[in-house]
This record gives sequence, structure tokens and C-alpha cells, in this order.
Amino acid sequence: MTWCSNLTGDEEAKMSKLKLGTIADNKPVKLTVELPAAVHRDLVAYAKALARETGQPIADPSKLVAPILARFMATDRAFAKARRKNQVEGEG
Repeated sequence: MTWCSNLTGDEEAKMSKLKLGTIADNKPVKLTVELPAAVHRDLVAYAKALARETGQPIADPSKLVAPILARFMATDRAFAKARRKNQVEGEG
């Protein structure tokens, strides 16, 4: 599974009803993850829905894991608060 960064501002502005838009192509960091079968089925279904909405085929649904995770972390208020606190304290 490969990881890519957050969406650019232009891509977020063009986002459809789904929380993800087009997928940025960045230099990946390799990470191996095991998913429960139900999560994988949902990931595949999400990839199909995203492809329909964006017109961009998703050949490998695992490419969605990084933007989904990045979006989750970007919208997690407790994480943002902890991150800000760590940066103020010089840890982040």
C-alpha cells in the first residue's frame, strides 16, 4: 500500500459530495496494513463511487487509504489540539 499527501486547495475546491476528490501523485512511503474484509469491501465500494463522481478511474482502491486517513486526521479536533499543543511545547 502506498501513501500520498493531502489534496491541494484547488482539488478540495472541486470536491464532489464525497469527502475525497482527485488523488495527488506524490512520492510514496511504503506501509503494509491488514484490513478487515468488511473494511476492504467498503473501500472498494468507495473507490467505485468516487470514480463515478470524479470521472477519474481508481485502478487500485488502496491508493485511497492515505487521502482518507489524511482527511480524517485533518478533521479530528482533538488531534489538531494535541498537535498544536505539542508544537507550542517544541515537541512537534
